[in-house]
Amino acid sequence: SAADAIATGRRVAEKLLVRLGTPYDIAGREHRSGTSIGVSLFGVDTTTVEEVLKRSDVAMYQAKAAGRNTVRFFDPQMQSAVEARAAMEVDLRQSLSRDDLVLHYQPQVGPGGEVVGAEALLRWTHPERGPVSPGEFIPVAEQSGLIVELGEWVLQRACAQIAAWAAHPQTARLTLAINVSVHQFRQADFVDKVRQALEHHRVVPARLKLEITESMFASDQESIINKMRHIKALGVGFSLDDFGTGYSSLSYLRRLPLDQLKIDQSFVREVLTDPNDAAIARTVIALGQSLGLAVIAEGVELQGQRDFLAAHGCDYCQGYLISRPLPIAQFDRFVMPDAGSDG
Repeated sequence: SAADAIATGRRVAEKLLVRLGTPYDIAGREHRSGTSIGVSLFGVDTTTVEEVLKRSDVAMYQAKAAGRNTVRFFDPQMQSAVEARAAMEVDLRQSLSRDDLVLHYQPQVGPGGEVVGAEALLRWTHPERGPVSPGEFIPVAEQSGLIVELGEWVLQRACAQIAAWAAHPQTARLTLAINVSVHQFRQADFVDKVRQALEHHRVVPARLKLEITESMFASDQESIINKMRHIKALGVGFSLDDFGTGYSSLSYLRRLPLDQLKIDQSFVREVLTDPNDAAIARTVIALGQSLGLAVIAEGVELQGQRDFLAAHGCDYCQGYLISRPLPIAQFDRFVMPDAGSDG
């Protein structure tokens, strides 16, 4: 019966929670994983394997929203979420094929306010819904595998923009950072894709920076590090994004071919009011200095935050205090207020 199937599914899921919650060792440090489990019953919710997997995925995201170490069973009321997710995937694929996506650029500045580079952020305006938050469409892209194609599109556009900047003395030395998902990074041909993009657009490799997150190192560390070294050999830089929120341990952080640490905005937000966040920010800056890495703080919204970070040696910052992410024409005017833009 359905009741028996649910009871059996719950017992199995709870055993998995216990097993996956067991502490494990990485590079001499103890770690624990939080687990979210979604369950859909074959023959009860649906009769195809594909639908079971899709509905389990929806239930899993409900479990994640409810907190760590949680189990959720697919409920018919979740069906609207399944349909909305499927519709968004179709629309996103069509927008990618029509080249409807755009990059916006958030300036990164030094202590004196000079613009040293930017982070490229993907933006999507749905033909009917209008602007769609990356928080909505990026998870859909990741679940569908479309994130790899999106990442390739961003890489090509970023290199094209670096090439355009190279034509102007005021922008020729700007760096451009792009976010790389673990799905994209783990593609067997990713190093070749980066090399081909650099060669096709004839850009100086050092102008491109790949932002990776700590979660990328949750598994296959050696493979990831090896691939990083091959990309680093091309001349491309690496920034570790969201530093302090994930899996990093000092024992392997020093092995990564990084150029920059990025202080997560969750620490920057309360740096003036929370002594713990202030201590973390100072520690990350000191760590970066000791490892010979530049340090950038994201999410800087107050002058007091910027002053605090600069006083403790933070090299760069970005955030709404400086500028929101801008379309390319506005970004170029931000950098070159006295010149027109043809980028």
